Amino acid sequence: MIKKILTIGYLVLLFTACKNETTTKQPVEDTTISDRFNEMLDNYYEEGLKLNPVQATFAGDNRFNDQFFNTLAEENVHTTKAYYTTYKEQLEQFSDSILSESEKMSKAILKWECDIYLETLNYKKEYTPIDQMWSINLVMGQLASGSSAQPFKTVEDYHNWLKRLDGYVDWMASAKTKMEEGITAGYVLPKSLIVKVVPQLKALTVEDLEKHLFYSPIKNLPKDFSEEDKNMLIEAYSNMLSKKIIPAYKRLHQFMSTTYMEAGRSSSGIAAIPNGEQYYQHQIKQYTTTNMTADEIHNLGLAEVARIATEMETIKKQVGYTGDLKSFFDHVRNKKELMPFTDPQEVIDNFTAIHNRMKPQIEQLFDVKPKTPFEVRRTETFREKSASAEYNPGSLDGTRPGIFYTPIPEVTKYNIYSDESLFLHEAIPGHHYQISLTQESKELPKFRKTLWYSGYGEGWALYSESLGKELGLYTDPYQYFGMLGAEMHRAIRLVVDTGLHAKGWTREQAIQYSLDNEAESEAGITSEIERYMANPGQALSYKIGQLKIRELRAKAKKELGDQFNIRQFHNQVLETGCVPLAILEQKINTWIANSK
Repeated sequence: MIKKILTIGYLVLLFTACKNETTTKQPVEDTTISDRFNEMLDNYYEEGLKLNPVQATFAGDNRFNDQFFNTLAEENVHTTKAYYTTYKEQLEQFSDSILSESEKMSKAILKWECDIYLETLNYKKEYTPIDQMWSINLVMGQLASGSSAQPFKTVEDYHNWLKRLDGYVDWMASAKTKMEEGITAGYVLPKSLIVKVVPQLKALTVEDLEKHLFYSPIKNLPKDFSEEDKNMLIEAYSNMLSKKIIPAYKRLHQFMSTTYMEAGRSSSGIAAIPNGEQYYQHQIKQYTTTNMTADEIHNLGLAEVARIATEMETIKKQVGYTGDLKSFFDHVRNKKELMPFTDPQEVIDNFTAIHNRMKPQIEQLFDVKPKTPFEVRRTETFREKSASAEYNPGSLDGTRPGIFYTPIPEVTKYNIYSDESLFLHEAIPGHHYQISLTQESKELPKFRKTLWYSGYGEGWALYSESLGKELGLYTDPYQYFGMLGAEMHRAIRLVVDTGLHAKGWTREQAIQYSLDNEAESEAGITSEIERYMANPGQALSYKIGQLKIRELRAKAKKELGDQFNIRQFHNQVLETGCVPLAILEQKINTWIANSK
């Protein structure tokens, strides 16, 4: 999973906004069309960053490191609408007939962007600004650790973070106000999710500054700072925490553990809130970038679950297990040989070993590889119990590495059976290749280098899992079963996400369906189901995108025959960056026709 501050963004959903003025349509001269068009694209990107300062930081643009855009403030909601409306109107000035093929693709993508985010504004997402996995407060915790995208190398860096925290404190106050309004209007989280948020907030109410996450940058002050600067920063950070950050977290914790907990809904699906059914269909469109219905996706999921179960039966027989498939899941979950570690570093080392095993084969499938460095890290303790494995992109300039975060809450219970497929998904050639190559592209306009469409991005990552045998992995049947398990996991998502949000399933029904059909632990499954409850539709994107890329590969191989080159196919998929799936399909069809 890639977490975007869009997030999504890149972490949760990006909230982009800009100037309020509208644009008067003017005729465009053909002689300057390309310059005008690309200037507009650059303006869209630059103006968006100014009011997406956290996203700018993650992209490695440090101009806005002292800023925090409060997406919940009423004036900023209006600004957001004006931003997308303005650029949608500007797009209409440029006829497809006078644009290059690349420019036409950029136009189609930007139109899709504007339309989908203008649609988003029709729904009251601001009433549920905090959840256990996707919300900006968790991203700010990552940044506060001092080991994420926010730099802490100079005295100015340290002051920038203090200024950003002032904006974040305002956001926390706004979040409480919006949740109070949400209670009145009927928009509130399920109680089972609130239970998971409360301890996350509680952990940040600790008054011992030395133990507080947000004090981490002070504990790692650069040695070359003067004593005067060190003392000044210690005092400033101590005051920020004791007078603003800790009290703000205490207020949020008090509210969510009492008033909000009491108001929490017993229903599991989004259909229970006002306009919930329409909102879910919007979420399907946003995350899959298709017009599929909930029923179509549910039925596709059931068919995929049945298909993958048949392959699992083959592996079960191969390892000599004689019980039924459901009991085999328990066998895999509890097999001691698959839980060999006693130190978290051993988990990290195992991923490094997987990388080394696949290196000799990678060039057979890819002739273009990213320059951005890559690391595997353990997920931060404060969010580890509710987190999934995830990838955080490197900076646009390649100076900050891409990071694969893996949660290790109990190392002695860490099961390695799916580690090979997990590495292919989150790291190489999954998210790290796809995102880094996009960011390093010399051809793409800036705004396309940080776009995130889950159907494409997560679809590519899941497709990458299927490349294991071609990359010299999955020689152990349990690791291949891990790949099948990961694919089953994504197929189950089609069933349970639509079940929860469109068919009236309860949290417990969804958990049980997952337990019956995959080998994940009950604790892991519970966390996953609650993830789907918090962000309806996101979990659908993986399988929908994977199936589309598989379909396009099979079509290209069939139509091109001996001319088909897998490395060129991968180049075609990756070179345009994140795009809606219909645009990707059109591109591959054009490539096939031109290659004949």
